[in-house]
Amino acid sequence: MQMSTIHFRSIAFSALVCGVLAVSAPMAMAGEDGLPVQPFKDALFSQPILLDSHDGGDFEVVDYQEMRDINGRDQEPERRVKSKYVDLSVKRAQVNETLALTSGPLDVARVGPAEGAAFTVIFIHGRGGDRRLGVNDYSFGGNFNRLKNLAVRSGGVYYAPSVTSFDSAGVAAVSGLIAHAAASAPGRPVVLACASMGSFICWGIARDAEAAGRLAGLAILGGATDPSFIGSAAHKAKLPLYFTHGSRDNVYPAADQIALYDRLHKAGYPTRFTLFETGSHGTPVRMSDWRLILNWILARP
Repeated sequence: MQMSTIHFRSIAFSALVCGVLAVSAPMAMAGEDGLPVQPFKDALFSQPILLDSHDGGDFEVVDYQEMRDINGRDQEPERRVKSKYVDLSVKRAQVNETLALTSGPLDVARVGPAEGAAFTVIFIHGRGGDRRLGVNDYSFGGNFNRLKNLAVRSGGVYYAPSVTSFDSAGVAAVSGLIAHAAASAPGRPVVLACASMGSFICWGIARDAEAAGRLAGLAILGGATDPSFIGSAAHKAKLPLYFTHGSRDNVYPAADQIALYDRLHKAGYPTRFTLFETGSHGTPVRMSDWRLILNWILARP
């Protein structure tokens, strides 16, 4: 059933009240470990087998095995994760809405408070996706359900927009969303994460001084590389940049992204890289540790 923006606003208010009461407070304090994003199912998502580490821990190679990490984790492989990996109570804080931005209307899924969030996370899907992908609780090993819970339980808000193109129009739409998020929670950090072809949006935002200036950091999950990032507005501002990639990605070769990381790291740029050994193109969306990524960005001085 199609619903108007007005209907969505009404639902958003109700969902926000329920979400705040049942899941979190908008201004959550740091967890026991002093980090801004509090633990959620860390025993299932945050204990990888480390195969190699160098650059002072900034570059890590993590063991990935399809039989264990897909077949052993999913009730229906690549379709539905086992129930212990998800907590659906966060859906009480989730709404679909159409935002009226300066760049035009944008369909988003929002999870968490519309205003005053402690931080904002924006996820950009790849080709063929839309906002539904970024809030699917059961696909990709339950990793989006974890992201939603991590954000809301720590007082943050999570946006998954529908990006209809990955050119300048798509960049403009996401720039508008970043501006909206910054205005909705003045002075609070905004993190932009882009997967696969969605990385074109992150690289475009990096060249936009105004949009990049509103960000606390970027994350690229299995994305294309962009050597011209060096020299961008984000690069000049030393915006923290986290990469995750599968070693056997046949869409965007890992070697290209590692080369960019190496160049940045050797120059003292704030960057990290997690490589999933034997992982394919979709592995980073399933396996990236969102709490690790967000805390590395948000806890930086």
